[in-house]
Amino acid sequence: MRILGLDFGDRNIGLALSDPLRLTAQPLGQHRLAGEAKDKKYFVALVRQNDVGEIVVGFPLRMDGSSGTRAQKTREFAAWLEKAVAQPVVLWDERLTTQQALGIMQEQKINWKEKKRVEHQISAVLILQSYLDHRRAQHNAP
Repeated sequence: MRILGLDFGDRNIGLALSDPLRLTAQPLGQHRLAGEAKDKKYFVALVRQNDVGEIVVGFPLRMDGSSGTRAQKTREFAAWLEKAVAQPVVLWDERLTTQQALGIMQEQKINWKEKKRVEHQISAVLILQSYLDHRRAQHNAP
């Protein structure tokens, strides 16, 4: 089974998917929120088509570790998603992933129009890869 990584935004959700061995994260695209019924249908199909057994959602904590209104919206989305797709959802600290994504896009000289299309997707990959690396480190710890 694979792990799905999400970067939750107000309008768009970046998507990333692990390989079957859960070692690497690859970009999977972006989903534009379309309303609860359509979103549920989309995520149920996505989970089924990609053999997803777990979902990781980036959790936007402030730099001091506290949570604000964006974190509350993310918690609510994660709870909704877990119920909608009947798979476990993990909230994962996403501090600085947006800055990392912007740095990657600048390095790659991605233009402004393209940047809007891939920003959440790159963040989703960074969130999921961080989670995968952490899991692997925990399993390899003595």
